[in-house]
Amino acid sequence: MEQRIYEEYVKILEEELVMAMGCTEPIAVAYAAAVAAYALGERPEAVEISVSANIIKNVKSVVVPCTGGMRGIKAAVCAGIISADPRKELEILAGLSEAQKNEVGQLMQILPVQVKESDSGYIFDIQVRADTRDHSAYAQIAGFHTNVVCVKKDGVILRKKEYVDQQQIYATDRNTLNVRNIVRFADCVRMKDVSDVLERQIACNMTIAKEGMTGKWGAGIGQLLIRSYGEGVHNRAKAMAAAGSDARMNGCELPVVINSGSGNQGMTASLPVIIYAEELGVSKEELLRALTVSNLVTIHLKTGIGRLSAYCGAISAGCGAGAGVCYLYGGREYEISHVIVNAIAINSGVICDGAKSSCAAKIASAVEAGLLGVQMQKNGRQFYDGDGIVKKGVENTIKNIGELAKQGMRETDKTIIRMMTQ
Repeated sequence: MEQRIYEEYVKILEEELVMAMGCTEPIAVAYAAAVAAYALGERPEAVEISVSANIIKNVKSVVVPCTGGMRGIKAAVCAGIISADPRKELEILAGLSEAQKNEVGQLMQILPVQVKESDSGYIFDIQVRADTRDHSAYAQIAGFHTNVVCVKKDGVILRKKEYVDQQQIYATDRNTLNVRNIVRFADCVRMKDVSDVLERQIACNMTIAKEGMTGKWGAGIGQLLIRSYGEGVHNRAKAMAAAGSDARMNGCELPVVINSGSGNQGMTASLPVIIYAEELGVSKEELLRALTVSNLVTIHLKTGIGRLSAYCGAISAGCGAGAGVCYLYGGREYEISHVIVNAIAINSGVICDGAKSSCAAKIASAVEAGLLGVQMQKNGRQFYDGDGIVKKGVENTIKNIGELAKQGMRETDKTIIRMMTQ
């Protein structure tokens, strides 16, 4: 394939498959608070935080790691201030000592934190002002979880870059993403170019999934699936993905490798493929090539949807997982395209009502749709142009999903947020 596209695909994987500990929206809040506190140079005496509605939605109900089970924006702010090491970015809370964890609880009791909805109009916006009696610092993250666009102390700009909402947020050109190129890339990619990020994804995501299958986390969806439906590979693939979310949404302090800004999407795109690869006894190289497909298909779908919306991101990752499993069975562009269309037709439109325990069940549903899409393709069954939002050609159907999520579900998003915050 064209060398430029090859190099961009390698960079896309490096940009998207990064480590994070905890749900990425509260961790982004913690990161912003740490940036502001670091600029201030001392412990704040008061904090004002303005966040976009989708941040409110995704932080409200999820447990923030290292807080003793606390939830919400104030908990994330306090944890970030105690960490005070913005260099860690999405691993901002990793490595907090027991003494620091206790400090988080103490700070929760004494620190005034005023939470407001941002009026910037940005879909992803976090603005933190940290004050003492004599000084003030400000930090803003916009567009995506680590995109610091402004830092100030006492009104003096320390760091600033221009930002336009929903602009191209990475150097790589995502317009080159399509199913044909993704499969060609997976077939020809040199292992040395992708093995580090993909093997890290395998190690981290399998570790937290195993924790979810053994510990007491949330509603225990992963464990329930095994108890209810047995140890077959189809069910194990769903259960392990759900179990990772069980742990992560409920404060587990293990890191995950994310996809498109989301740990749940990173686990959904990877764990079913890993489980099927183990069942089929394929080589490590074949697994890495299949993970390349699943991750890039997920990124491709999410590029049109955007980072945050009313459309559940796990659904896109379930399509990616189905594509990766199809690759393991020998499917290539034709077969994988049909799997993606099938999975989209089965499960599109599942709402995102924030990060929380029930994400694990939605993940199980997303994986089920991807795997049913695989079985449909293997048995010569498919959905056709005109079946609802399905259009002739996989790229046209993917385009429809982007428009549905980004444009059609705007009012749905507003209604969800209103219901959650009333």
